[in-house]
Order: sequence, then C-alpha cells, then structure tokens
Amino acid sequence: MNSITILFFATLRDRAGTERATVELPEAATVADLKAILLKRFPGLEGHTGTVLVSVNKEYAFDGDAIPDDAEVALFPPVSGGAEEQGPPTIFAITEEQLGLTAILAEITLPTTGAACFFTGMVRAVTRRGEGHETVYLEYEAYKPMAKAKMQQVAEEIRQQWPKVEGIAIVQRIGHLQPGTPTVMIACTAGHRDDGVFEAARYGIDRLKQIVPIWKKEVGPDGEVWVEGEYLPEPGE
Repeated sequence: MNSITILFFATLRDRAGTERATVELPEAATVADLKAILLKRFPGLEGHTGTVLVSVNKEYAFDGDAIPDDAEVALFPPVSGGAEEQGPPTIFAITEEQLGLTAILAEITLPTTGAACFFTGMVRAVTRRGEGHETVYLEYEAYKPMAKAKMQQVAEEIRQQWPKVEGIAIVQRIGHLQPGTPTVMIACTAGHRDDGVFEAARYGIDRLKQIVPIWKKEVGPDGEVWVEGEYLPEPGE
C-alpha cells in the first residue's frame, strides 16, 4: 500500500470538509481508483467526480494515469504567480499585495521595446451573469506551486505563437478583494504594436482561466458561491 497526500481546493474542499487528507492506495493504483476510494470516504463528492480535475505532483493527471509512491495529489474544480529567467524577461507572481502596473512594466521593458499591452481584470460590484447580483467582495485562492508552473506554460505558449514578444508578466492577486480592485494582470511587450502584443495578452488571460489552478468565491448580500469554469484540460495540458 502507498500513502498518498490529497489536497482539496475551492468547492472540493467544501464538499470534502477538509483541505488535506492521507489515503492508502494499492500498488499501481490509477487516478480512477483514487476517485472511487475518495467517493466512499467523502460522500460530499458524490456527483462531482466526473468534472473534478486532478493533479499528480503538480501536473494534470487523468483516469488511466498511475499514481506513484509518495505522490502529492490535488483535487479541484475547473479553473475560473515570480522570477526572471535568462533571455526575454518573464515574470510570474501570485501575491496578496496590490498590483503595480508601473513596476511590472519596468521589469519587462528592454531597450528595444516600443509597445506594451496590459490586460487587468477587476472585481465587479455588480455581476450581470445569470440573473445578475451584487458582490460585496471576492475571495481568491490558488494552488500556488502548480499555478506558477502553469503560468510558465502559458508564457511558453505565447512565445511559440508570437516570437516577437519580448517581455511577459502574468500576475494574480489572491485573498480578500473589494470591488474595484485589480485581480489579475497579463502584460506583453515587443518592439512594435504589430508584433503580437494585443493578441498575446488576450491569449494569456484566456489560457490562464483554462489551466492555471486559481478560483474565486463571490460573497454578496444573499450569500456566497464558488465560481467554477467549464473547461476541462486535455492530456498534455
């Protein structure tokens, strides 16, 4: 038998009633085997194992994948970051601090930079999704080690598609955020505005909302709810 650490995030944590558990798995157990075991141990997961996302050692895993000894496994719903590297400047950060556009721009600007494009998401006080509702505040959380790895993946995908992009910054704020507060920033720089900075920034925020494990809870006058996405990653993502 193998002893496996399970981490639960967002709605899965609420349904399991815990943020961490240890599970004994038989040799050569797969992700599907683990889901069956967890369903028996945590009945609150009933009806949600078909859409739950699983990571093994900070990489997405699928039903047929084997779980190695002493693995760290995380369960979370579909998702709704830093250090510079050699070569073009790339920043990933997950922070509880205020996002500073000027400081981030300085870090991804080169002598050849002539254009920069920023996307910033903000907390809405009024959401028109569904019937519409007011938001008192949002609570963001992230599976930090995996989130930073997936931010790196997003940046690599951007560079593959828009090779003239120079600097990339992907920064997510977490914690208790009031309406009007910036929550996420995607920034791209290049020599010219026609070098892909607009398209790259748009791709960056869309991709972040698909594969980077970050979630938000909306708290309003009538209660609270976790906001989940619908995108389910494919093998290799």
